[in-house]
Amino acid sequence: MTERNADSYTAMLEAVQAFHHKHDFKNRGGEELTYRMALMAEELGEIGAAITKGKPKEQLAEEVADLFILLIGTAIAADFDLKRAFWQKMDKIMQRKSRMVNGRVRVSEFRD
Repeated sequence: MTERNADSYTAMLEAVQAFHHKHDFKNRGGEELTYRMALMAEELGEIGAAITKGKPKEQLAEEVADLFILLIGTAIAADFDLKRAFWQKMDKIMQRKSRMVNGRVRVSEFRD
């Protein structure tokens, strides 16, 4: 890893933006949202395979990082502030109550 503030969301956003610019995603279909959704589904499948097949933690981490990069890139492509959306959502979900569902904790918007 090169020297940088690795804990900074801004640094991560700039790295993903640089990747988009390097490959000209904006003009070559790489920022089209339906395409990005398919890529995220593919990455979720790879995360699922890493978990269900008992792959090493490093492989799981790599697949999760792939999804995280795609999420940041989707915010770039859709032109919204992911950091702001994250904190707005955290504020909202911190107000939720949890329930036990089938022996596991769930924190959702339960509709009775």
